[in-house]
Amino acid sequence: MSDRGTIDEPVDDDLLDDLGFDPVDEEVFEPDDDSHRGGFGEFGGERSAFIERAFRERIVLVGVTLHGSTDEVTDESLDELHRLIDTAGADEVARVIQRRDAPDPATYIGKGKAEEVRRIAEVHDADTVVFDDELSPAQQVNLQKIFGRDALDRTAVILDIFAQNAHSQEGKAQVELAMLQYNLPRLRGAGKRLSQQAGGIGTRGPGETQLEVDRRRVVRRVHKLEAELVDVAKHRFTQSKRRRRSANRSVSLVGYTNAGKSTLLNRLTDARVLVENRLFATLDATTRRLDLPGGEMVFLSDTVGFVRKLPHQLVEAFKSTLDVVIDADLLVHLVDASAAEPDAQIAAVRSVLRDIGAGERPELLVFNKSDLSDELPRLRRHHPDAVFISAVTGEGIDELLARLAEGVRTLTQVCELLVPFERGDIMAAVHREGQVLNETPAEGGMRYTARLEAASISRLSDFVVEVAS
Repeated sequence: MSDRGTIDEPVDDDLLDDLGFDPVDEEVFEPDDDSHRGGFGEFGGERSAFIERAFRERIVLVGVTLHGSTDEVTDESLDELHRLIDTAGADEVARVIQRRDAPDPATYIGKGKAEEVRRIAEVHDADTVVFDDELSPAQQVNLQKIFGRDALDRTAVILDIFAQNAHSQEGKAQVELAMLQYNLPRLRGAGKRLSQQAGGIGTRGPGETQLEVDRRRVVRRVHKLEAELVDVAKHRFTQSKRRRRSANRSVSLVGYTNAGKSTLLNRLTDARVLVENRLFATLDATTRRLDLPGGEMVFLSDTVGFVRKLPHQLVEAFKSTLDVVIDADLLVHLVDASAAEPDAQIAAVRSVLRDIGAGERPELLVFNKSDLSDELPRLRRHHPDAVFISAVTGEGIDELLARLAEGVRTLTQVCELLVPFERGDIMAAVHREGQVLNETPAEGGMRYTARLEAASISRLSDFVVEVAS
């Protein structure tokens, strides 16, 4: 928004004020000036995200242990939220965990607990209270009235980080779309801007409220962004069709954020992709050619990392980017072996893969940062088919390349073909659709040993002499 996250014209500043990026409208509540510096929910100097850039805000984290879960699980999730707000540019000063059978419809944690959180925030001079679960618009407003300061949720923090890290035109558009979809139900007006406009000459009734006008403008902007991203998706589909007509295979790196996907891409292909030890450093897909030991050539892609409770708005908005995962012939699922809960990260990634329609793709599980892990014996026992590497030191890379080549070869079959000399079109198809291992002149035509997909073998069945078992 504003100067960030646009393909075309930006949404104007007055409308952004109504989209919920201000801390809270003055008519909803009037916070004590001494208790709240009012940053995390504002755009600060840039007006491009949720976070004040002038100083590191002080944050109280709130997690709720619902029926069937445990405080340990909630605390681990809050540890991750701590890393998220640190990446976003803020500091945790306190955390609160509550046990409930179900969320309170009005305040999520109940009014009594909300008052307790308010007192904790005041003691620590906190600027904002961040919840580990998504709040409804009504819950957010009610909590802000009680706290006298901003109440945000995990979704807002992740959106803010994406806004900071989106650099390409497509990435900025995807983030803007996700932000608009998140904030549209939170759209509200302040003061006179909510007064109804007078009806026109010859009309009855009071006309639209300014809020309705603003909402309509936001919806129009959402539709425009969606249409532009559909065009991007069509372009990607055309590229995918062109690739599938060739013999080139695609391999996609997937995994939890900060698992080391970009570092591995750089190690394997010298891609020179940005590498930083922080969450969501890479949002845009990057694809490079990779030659495997057996002579196979594949296209290796790195894309956005996943996280637990990944906002559905982002999953929807980034569908065109995630198409490289959906269309991949093989997924390299990279896991941080040094993480506190690698198995939980594996489950979270596979959940997102199912959500986007890539849950059935062939997968090679790879544990990265094995040089930093104290849990390798346990991980090897639980995941005997996995590969263990260090993208930084190069340990295990040769085994990874060999397993990649093996995985790509399982997608095809080796067959013998005899093509008459006058059938240049069939010779071209063999080269285009497969990997030619040997080519020799023979009686009656050119004899090929080639690695082909089952569909290609079927199409060329009139010229197939033998298929290896």
